Parts: sequence; C-alpha cells; structure tokens
Amino acid sequence: MRIIVTGATKGIGRAITEIFATKGFDVAICARDESELKKLEGQLKLNYPDIEVIAVAADMSVKADVLSFAKTVSSRWEHAEILVNNAGLFLPGDITTEEDGTLEKLIETNLYSAYYMSREVLPLLQNNDRGHIFNISSVAGTKAYANGGSYSISKFAMTGLSKALREELKNQNIRVTTVFPGAVLTASWEGVDLPKERFIDVEDLAQLIYDCYKISYRTVVEDLVIRPMLGDL
Repeated sequence: MRIIVTGATKGIGRAITEIFATKGFDVAICARDESELKKLEGQLKLNYPDIEVIAVAADMSVKADVLSFAKTVSSRWEHAEILVNNAGLFLPGDITTEEDGTLEKLIETNLYSAYYMSREVLPLLQNNDRGHIFNISSVAGTKAYANGGSYSISKFAMTGLSKALREELKNQNIRVTTVFPGAVLTASWEGVDLPKERFIDVEDLAQLIYDCYKISYRTVVEDLVIRPMLGDL
C-alpha cells in the first residue's frame, strides 16, 4: 500500500502522513524546507522500519519541481493507492488592496500544484486498478469571506478541479474527495490569541481522511466538511 502526500512536513500533511504510516503504507512525501523534510524522513524510517519512504524537496508552486517529484515517485513505484494534494499557501487580504502578484502566487501553489500532480501520478493509481485522490481545499472554497481575497479564489478553483476529476475518474474506480477544513490548529494560525479548543485538531482531520479511504469502493465521500465545534473563526 502506497500514499503520496504533498506539503508533508507540517500540519495537515504531516498528520496524514503519520496516520497512514502507522497503517503500514509506504509514503512518498515532499516539502519546500529540505532540512525539515530530511528530519521527517528520518523519523518515519526510525518509527516505521518496515515501510518505504521517498522524500523529495520540492516547491510545489514551481511546475518543474512538481514534475520532478512526480517523476521520482513514478521511477520508484509502479502503482499507488492514494494521492493527497495538500501543499498550499494562505495569504490574507482583500482583492482590491492585496499586494500585486498575490493571486498568481496562490493559484500556482494551491491550484496548479494539484493539477499537475494529479495528471502526472494518475497512471500509478490506474495501474493499481483503484485509487483515491484527496484534494485539500478549505471552507473558503465554499463561501467567500472578508479578508479572504485571492486565497478564497484559489480554493474555489481547487474545488472546481476536484469536481472535474470526480466526473472524469469515477468510471476508472478512482475516488475523488474534496476536503473542506475550517480553522485547523497549524502554523498558519501562529500568533493568534485564541485557545486551542477553538480550532480543529489536525489529528481528527487525518483520521477522517483515513476513514474515507477505508470505506467500500462501492461508495465515495465526495465532500468532507469539517469545522470547529463553535463554527468558523
């Protein structure tokens, strides 16, 4: 069993990587920070000596890096069960006042990375006769909000990508799940003066993703929406 996770060293990506590693999955991971990636690679190999770990430093906002990561995985593996398009970037702001280039940066990171990654590693899922793609969107991809700006635009686009893939791949026995988290306690919220109880526990989100994968292939969870108990921040 094999899983590919982008943006794997922190937050949601790390929690997903960890839970699947505990279940015996080989993991292919990437992240921008090479030192953090190597640290995670070492921890995975130490804690789960029976699994294979592929770790590639890659900036997923750069197409060449996306293709390089996908090529490395494809050269090592003939098949895979799961792709998690998690790499993402949050930049707050209003459309009318945000810094020039914000939209481009967010689209490159939050949309293009998932688009190119899905295209490149799809043959690995097809070779497996069944597969599952998880696209990590956001509640900002379902409803715009103040100070969401281009981030919301990029996540609406990610939602559109997911819906298109769902229709294209359903007859190939490949499931597509769009994940819509609210505020998750990750590095994106560092410095915010709010209690941790006001946020989603990243471990809960990872568990839900694993549970969506484990259900019968007669069924697919198309949309997974998860919010803090008291609602959005």
